[in-house]
Amino acid sequence: MAQTEKKGGLLRKSSTSKKPLKEKVVLMYDEIFTTEDPSKCNPRFWEELFLMKVNLEYLEGKLEALDGEELMKIKDNINCLFQHCIQALGEEHPIRVVNALQTLCALIRGVHQKNKSTSGFDIINMLVGFDKAELCMKNLMESLDSLLCAEGSESLKSLCLKLLLCLVTVTDNISQNTILEYVMINSIFEAILQILSSPLSRREHGYDAVVLLALLVNYRKYESVNPYIVKLSIVDDEATLNGMGLVIAQALSEYNRQYKDKEEEHQSGFFSALTNMVGSMFIADADEKISVQTNEAILLALYEAVHLNRNFITVLAQSHPEMGLMTTPTSPIPVMPVTPLGTTPPSSDVISSAELPLDADVQTSNLLITFLKYSSIVMQDTKDEHRLHSGKLCLIILTCIAEDQYANAFLHDDNMNFRVNLHRMPMRHRKKAADKNLPCRPLVCAVLDLMVEFIITHMMKEFPMDLYVRCIQIVHKLLCYQKKCRVRLHYTWRELWSALINLLKFLMSNETVLLAKHNIFTLALMVVNLFNMFITYGDTFLPTPSSYDELYYEIIRMHQNFDNLYSMVLRLSTNAGQWKEPASKVTHALVNIRAIINHFNPKIESYAAVNHISQLSEDQVLEVVRSNYDTLTLKLQDGLDQYERYSEQHKEAAFFKELVRSISINVRKTLAFNTLSQELLLKEFSTIS
Repeated sequence: MAQTEKKGGLLRKSSTSKKPLKEKVVLMYDEIFTTEDPSKCNPRFWEELFLMKVNLEYLEGKLEALDGEELMKIKDNINCLFQHCIQALGEEHPIRVVNALQTLCALIRGVHQKNKSTSGFDIINMLVGFDKAELCMKNLMESLDSLLCAEGSESLKSLCLKLLLCLVTVTDNISQNTILEYVMINSIFEAILQILSSPLSRREHGYDAVVLLALLVNYRKYESVNPYIVKLSIVDDEATLNGMGLVIAQALSEYNRQYKDKEEEHQSGFFSALTNMVGSMFIADADEKISVQTNEAILLALYEAVHLNRNFITVLAQSHPEMGLMTTPTSPIPVMPVTPLGTTPPSSDVISSAELPLDADVQTSNLLITFLKYSSIVMQDTKDEHRLHSGKLCLIILTCIAEDQYANAFLHDDNMNFRVNLHRMPMRHRKKAADKNLPCRPLVCAVLDLMVEFIITHMMKEFPMDLYVRCIQIVHKLLCYQKKCRVRLHYTWRELWSALINLLKFLMSNETVLLAKHNIFTLALMVVNLFNMFITYGDTFLPTPSSYDELYYEIIRMHQNFDNLYSMVLRLSTNAGQWKEPASKVTHALVNIRAIINHFNPKIESYAAVNHISQLSEDQVLEVVRSNYDTLTLKLQDGLDQYERYSEQHKEAAFFKELVRSISINVRKTLAFNTLSQELLLKEFSTIS
C-alpha cells in the first residue's frame, strides 16, 4: 500500500499523481472562509470542528492570503469562530479546550498580521464584533483565569499562558494593542500570582507568567492607570514574591551557566592556545565566540519588581532552597518544565538541583548575587545593541537598589558575607583572578567591584557616556548611605580611586573626540565630587585613619592628572564657548583637591631635600601627610551627600518603550515556534471520555 504523506493540510499518495486529498479540518476551515454560515448545512459543524486537530499553519496561511476587503466579507464567520472558541473553553473535554486555545492563537495572530498591511478595519471588530466585544472578551478572560487557577492539566495552563502572550505581543508596540484594554478590565493578575506562589505551577509555568506580567505592567504605563502596576506595587505575600524571585534567579542563573560553559569550552580549545601565544590581538574575537544571547524579558521583570514593590527588596537577599542550596527532605522532586517563552528561555534543565553551579566555598547564594554575576557578563561588551540595553537596565536596577534604605542595610551587613565571583574582561595587563582567593565580604563590596570593573574596561573610542554616568551615580549613592549611617566598610578603596583617576586621564587624553559627542564635564564633575565626598566625609565612613591618609597619598601621587584637568577646565571656562559653564563647575569643584596638592607637595619636597632623598617611599610620604594635617585649610562644599532620586517616567520613558518593543518582538518569535506543535498536548488527552 502506498505511503500517505501530509503537507500543508493536504493528504496525497506518494505513488500516484491523483489530485491530493484535503484533511477534514482543512475542508472545515475552507467552509469558514466563505460568505455562507457553515452551520447551515451541518448543525454540528462547530461541535465537530473542535474535535479536529488544529492545523495552525493552514489557518494562519489562509488568513494571510486574504486582502482586507476579502476578510471583511467573511467577518461574520470569523466572529462566529471566535465566539465558538470562547464557548469551547468551558467544555468538559480537554481536547476541545486545547483546540479552541490553539485556534484562538491562530485567529489573533492571523488577523493582526493582516492589519499590518491593511489598516482599513478595526481588529476588535474583525475578531469579535463591536456589539459583542465586551461580553466575549469578559468570557474569554474569565475562562482563561479559571483554567489557570484550576487544579487541572498543566498543559492547558501552559497553553493559556501562550495564548495570553500571543494576545499581548501581536503588535510590536504593546501600548497600541487595543485588545489589551479588556485584559486590563478583566484582570488575570491574581491567577499569575497563584502560579508564582505554588511550587509545582511555578516550576512548570513560572517563566511565562513572569514575562507576561512584565509586559502587562508596561501597557500604556505613562498614559493611564494600569491596574497591573497598582496591584504589583502592593503585593506583600512572601510566598508569591519569593516565587517570582526564584523564577528570575533561575533564568539569570541559566544564562550564567551557559556563559561559563562556553567560556570553559573556549579556554580549553585550540583558539585559546593561539590567543595565549600571540597575545591580545584575538581577544575581541574570543569574546564573540563565547557570547550568549541576553535575556531582556526576565531582566525587565526584575526591574519592575524592584522598582514598583518595596517588599520585593527582601527577596534579593534570600537564599534559594529550590535550587539545591538548602534542600529539605520534604522538598518536591523537580518536574521537567514545559519549554518557556521569552527572549532567551532557560533550557529544560533549569530547575534541576545542580542548576546553580556555585563557587566551591560558597554555601548559599541569592538573587542579588546571581544578578551581579549576570551583570558582570552582559556589561563586558556594550558594542552589541542588546548587550548595551541589558547593561543599561542592569545599572538602572542597581540604581534603584542603591537608593533603597533596606537594600543598603543588607548590602552593608557585616553578618551577611559572600564570595561573589564576578566575570572579568580579559585584559593584557592583568592576570585572571583565582576564584579560590576571593574573600567573603558584605555584598556592597561586589557591587563596588562591578562598578570599578566597568570603569576600567570601557575607556574606548565608542565611549558609553550614559553607562559611566549611571555607574558613578551608583557609587555616590552607596557612599551617601555609608556617610549617613557611619558604616565603615573594609573595602580596597584604592582600586576605586585609581579607576576614577584613570577615567579622568582618559577624558583629558581624548578631549577633542569625546567633546564632539558628549558633555564630558558632567562626568568629570561627578568623579571630582566623589573625591570631595571622601575628602570631606571620609573620616566618618573610611574603615581606618590610615585609609584616609592613603586617599591623600593617591591624590598627591597622581597630582599631575588633577593639575592637567584644572588646566583644561580653566582654559574652557575662560573662553566664551558652549562648555564655559559646565567647565567652570569643575574648576570650582577642584578647589579642595588643589588645596591638598598645593599644601603637601612643598612639604614633601622640603622633607626630601632635608633628608637628602631623591625619591620618597610611600611610608615617608604618609609620614609627611600625617604631620601636616593641622595646617591644611579646606572649604566646606555643600550638597556632596545629596542626590536626585531615580525617576522612570521623566527620564527613561523612551528607553523602556524601545526595550519593551524589542522584548515583544522576541517573545512573539519564540511563541511562533513553540505553539506550532500539539503533540505533547494531544498525548495527554489522547482519549475522550
